[in-house]
Amino acid sequence: MTSAATECLLRMYDEHHELEDYQSGVPRWCTGCGDNAILAAVQRLCRDEDLRPEKTVFVSGIGCSSRFPHYMKTYGFHGIHGRALPVAEGIKMARPDLNVFVNTGDGDCCSIGAAHWIHAIRYNMNMTVMLHDNQIYGLTKMQASPTSPKGLKSNTTPRGAYLEALNPLTVTLGVQNVSFVAQAVDWIPEVMYDIISAAFHHKGLSFVRIVQRCPEWLPKLLEPWLHDPEKVLLLEHEDAIRISPSLAQVYKNRRRHDPSDLDRARETASGFDPIPVGILYRNPRVPCYEELRTAAGLRSTERIRKGLEAEFDKFTVWPQQAAEGAPAE
Repeated sequence: MTSAATECLLRMYDEHHELEDYQSGVPRWCTGCGDNAILAAVQRLCRDEDLRPEKTVFVSGIGCSSRFPHYMKTYGFHGIHGRALPVAEGIKMARPDLNVFVNTGDGDCCSIGAAHWIHAIRYNMNMTVMLHDNQIYGLTKMQASPTSPKGLKSNTTPRGAYLEALNPLTVTLGVQNVSFVAQAVDWIPEVMYDIISAAFHHKGLSFVRIVQRCPEWLPKLLEPWLHDPEKVLLLEHEDAIRISPSLAQVYKNRRRHDPSDLDRARETASGFDPIPVGILYRNPRVPCYEELRTAAGLRSTERIRKGLEAEFDKFTVWPQQAAEGAPAE
């Protein structure tokens, strides 16, 4: 390797990134939308972890939350409705060395993408999945989603939603091979950041449900939880989220919780009043699918080159005199 190449390589690895290095464009979300708080937390995480933008990918489907890749100065894939997870899994299989994040909404993930969601949990590939749950279809202007509360009046349920809301936490905790489940709320950004950070450091699929406000279509839905700290239950345990002294003075409703206890996690996750905030379940021993399939070996540079050449050769038009076995003119 030449000295110039060595210097370039060392500079690439020693380079420190500022917050601005991850900011792309001006977010078009509504003022007060919880997506803004989630974006700020994730950009801060990328800076604090000094993630290389060229080694980081954000994948999304369709919805307000799914505009996320547009506002990250990294690689991104804005997919079709409900298909963020299989796209992310394909990326992880092809490039297991990349940092892969998925941003999806309650409609995108829990409705049209429900089958992919279930199997992604089962595969347990090493990625961070953030479910932006505002309990409504916001981008298409106020239709009930699977997580909309019973009785909610919307454009598709003018007499009120007939069914109880689907709980993404208990569903996820009921899938084989689940390895990390947590819940955050957008109005406590300090705790939300710590939860997303813990999810990023977990080896396996980290599923973080983020309860977020929608000021446009459901401006009052979460006000009781927002204004009454007693309606928020902070989960405490060893190696847990950090609770600052100032935050502890406000949110006094706290409980010791063992994140290795799956039954206890399911019981805690089933409540919404008070809403549990923290790491509900964590099992680092669950194997990752990409390691079971030895994805790095399957996608070696030599195999990729041979595969590309084989495909290109199918469509190559060779000069007749140079084609193997062709008679010269």
